[in-house]
Amino acid sequence: MQPMALPPKATFPLSLLLLLPLLLLSLVLATSTQQEEFSEELLLKPLPDRKILAHFHFQNEAPLDADSFARHHHLFPKSISQLVQKFHIKAMELSFTQGRWNYERWGGFDPISSHNAKPPGVELWAVFDVPPHQVDASWKNLTHSLSGLFCASINFLESSTTYSAPEWTFQSALGSLRYGTLPREAVCTENLTPWLKLLPCRDKAGLSSLMDRPSIYRSFYHSQQLHLTMSSAASDGSRSGIILQQTLTVVLQPDDQNADMNHVSKAKVQPSWSLSSIFGRKISGRCVLAKLSNVYLHADRGLVAQLENLHKNTTQFANNDTGPEDYRVNSGFKLSVTPKRMHTELGKGSSILYEYPIKDYKDTEQFDLGLSWEHPIVWSSPHAPFYASRFLMGSGNERGAIAISLKSTEMTQGLVTNNIEERCKLQVNVLQVVPWYVKVYYHTLQLLVDERPRVLTDFVERMRVLPSEDKVSPGMMELVLQFPCEMKSAVLSIEFDKGFLHIDEYPPDANQGFDIPSAIISFPDLNAGLQFYDKSQSKSPLLSKLQEKSPVLSYTEVLLVPLTTPDFSMPYNVITITCTVFALYFGSLLNVLRRRVGEEERLLKNKDASKAVFLRRILNKLSAKLRGRPLESTSSPSSSSSSSSSSSFVSPKLILRVLLVAGIAIAWQYYSQ
Repeated sequence: MQPMALPPKATFPLSLLLLLPLLLLSLVLATSTQQEEFSEELLLKPLPDRKILAHFHFQNEAPLDADSFARHHHLFPKSISQLVQKFHIKAMELSFTQGRWNYERWGGFDPISSHNAKPPGVELWAVFDVPPHQVDASWKNLTHSLSGLFCASINFLESSTTYSAPEWTFQSALGSLRYGTLPREAVCTENLTPWLKLLPCRDKAGLSSLMDRPSIYRSFYHSQQLHLTMSSAASDGSRSGIILQQTLTVVLQPDDQNADMNHVSKAKVQPSWSLSSIFGRKISGRCVLAKLSNVYLHADRGLVAQLENLHKNTTQFANNDTGPEDYRVNSGFKLSVTPKRMHTELGKGSSILYEYPIKDYKDTEQFDLGLSWEHPIVWSSPHAPFYASRFLMGSGNERGAIAISLKSTEMTQGLVTNNIEERCKLQVNVLQVVPWYVKVYYHTLQLLVDERPRVLTDFVERMRVLPSEDKVSPGMMELVLQFPCEMKSAVLSIEFDKGFLHIDEYPPDANQGFDIPSAIISFPDLNAGLQFYDKSQSKSPLLSKLQEKSPVLSYTEVLLVPLTTPDFSMPYNVITITCTVFALYFGSLLNVLRRRVGEEERLLKNKDASKAVFLRRILNKLSAKLRGRPLESTSSPSSSSSSSSSSSFVSPKLILRVLLVAGIAIAWQYYSQ
């Protein structure tokens, strides 16, 4: 029997009824997708010491609704949204860094060095929107969640001995901030892979496809960051969304392609490079989910000033209009690709930013930006007002001192010349966190200005000290200093004693030493932002970040303090000899308790009796053979064993007979010959 077909008039309403839920679902997904935005950008910058800075910037925005905790995100990672909702995070920054930023060669007065130059290892700070008594619990849960999310040992920051609560160093603080570092944390691909999984296209398409693992991990410096902030509406100040910024900063050494140049000063010529030469790959299209995909080439102020001196008779550094037709070929260096537009910074001797939109290139056309130098150019990057460094003083495993040194740069000289009429002062904030086993004596704080001891009250405007508590909390010191701009150098020193740890508290490599986290030096009066002529209609998150006014920030070195460590072989020897003694004692005790004396005596008697019977048989055979008589039949084994147990082992008469017969036989044999 065949099924009955529906009439033609009934099929259209039925199909419409079936497609209506799908249409509504697609409409909802389209509206929710439009609210989420993703952008990817790459900044390339030549450095004075023949290296290249590559800064990847990914920004993801999502609305924060009441149901955003449970709903599915299309671009924004749901795991990050759940962290924000569950732990009530207002702001957070997590960084994984390998290497140390060279402030003297790579600069310290620009947004990249202030925002993306991080201390070695792991650094985490977070601001919570919870009552004060719940902040520590939220911090503990956050560290465990991030540890599992990024496959790292961030959960070691849960202990109160590893984190602190500064107030003046971070502007977003106000009682609910927690800050912690792990200087010895190793950074590897296991941390980069979860970081890439948060991107919509991962590393399969777009600018993230350039992230070649060997190129990144053989670099001089690389730092991957996760910066999370809550965006607020301009009208009522209520929260409107989450902004997630993922950045990767890498300093690479390009291959020298100027080996065949016949130039007198070819040693000073910067090496030519391209994307394919430093990353081993080209950009083959943008991420289709990205609203904006751009590549920038940044020439900083020092480089532009040298190019102006080299070409002072030309007008190529005049203000250029947007568009490739107004691009002047630079005789200092050549670019393989003509930029779409140029962004010039405000002021004289300003920097230049070349922009390359990836959307202008087809998927079949690969983008490979290259730069080749024509003449040797030597320049320097802009520096912070002071070089900050830190070192240890003293010797031995009992006492020592920590010294923070500040040396003036050429920028402070410019501040002096600009403020001749009134006395110029520069504010410097110092944050120093020390572990609890380093007993710092804060009353021993001394200050040397221009190699002369000075009174602290003349330079210290504010001071906040939280002494350490054994196995409970670390020590923290925050200073707000006011130095004159004409100062050449300053040294802060403070003494400490080295404590003792329990044997269970020593790490596996205790003889290597213990790390003191980097000190943070900030200059709140100075801003590291760049101001460009905004000629483009598109809003670039990277350009907005570069123009953001933020204080200049720098980190010092990580100190390695050797502590008194016990001889870890002694516990091994004690355990070995103790186990041996206990084994012998308990073994003998158990042997005595389990032994049966009567049973052992019976077994020994049976054994001796069997030996006597065997020997008696042999002697009987020998005696019968000597006598020439047949061997007499012996009794049964049972009777022989019973008789042997009652009689003696060997009869003396039998022994005498054997000896007599043997003597006669020997004498007869001797005389017969």
